[in-house]
Amino acid sequence: MNGPVVVGVGASSSLAAVETAAWEAERRGVGLRLAHAVAWPSDPVAPGVPPWDPDGAGLRASAGGALAEAERHARRVSPRLPITSEVLVGEPGTVLESQSRAASLTVVGGRRQGRFGGLPFGSVAGRLTAQGRCPVLVVRGRTGRSGPVVLASDGASPAGRAAAEFAFAEAARRTAELVVLHTRGHGRDGAALVAELRRTYPDVVVRHRRIRGRNRPVVVGASAGAQLAVVGVPTHTGLTDTLTGSLGRALLHHAPCTVAVVPPGATKH
Repeated sequence: MNGPVVVGVGASSSLAAVETAAWEAERRGVGLRLAHAVAWPSDPVAPGVPPWDPDGAGLRASAGGALAEAERHARRVSPRLPITSEVLVGEPGTVLESQSRAASLTVVGGRRQGRFGGLPFGSVAGRLTAQGRCPVLVVRGRTGRSGPVVLASDGASPAGRAAAEFAFAEAARRTAELVVLHTRGHGRDGAALVAELRRTYPDVVVRHRRIRGRNRPVVVGASAGAQLAVVGVPTHTGLTDTLTGSLGRALLHHAPCTVAVVPPGATKH
């Protein structure tokens, strides 16, 4: 997909997410889109909106500073990167989901205290992955560009295949080693999928690591030093913050690095 990289920008959002999004857009050869969501006055996440601003025009104007700061940070990463920005009225998860329909990648900040337009990051990421439009990058912890790409593999399910394809492509792009984490349920189908993708990406060095637990120390240890962890999201309906299987969910919440959440069918990037 040749669509832009879309990043959610809020007054207190992590500028590391903006910088990461700019880097991702540059290496993909696409533009960067900065999206700021403003909740409707009646929305309970935005209490106290004055009655003289019923259409949110004042809120849109106040968002200009956050967007300008985000663009300055993006320019530090890639001075010539095509950048567009827009203030959009609506619930943040809905706004980003709409923007992601034509995107190659969507990026959100992953700090627990971070908020995009008034919602915790988990709710926004949950909405994005529930709709399955494109891969979502949750920027958290270490944002270095060295170290391996880590894949949480659950075998050859549609979710597992999408995540594996994305992880191999990212390892190739980053000239990084790929570490495949798998549990007891990985099975022969998962091994066959990895073997298939190794033929597609012969230059990617693959290392396997079996995980015997899903608690925080195990997951943090498995992803220590990684530049990216990749997890799949099972097919489901409705909005949920349960983004992945148990191993992937543990990585999303505890991995000391950026996590890519890949919905099925969203890996043609």
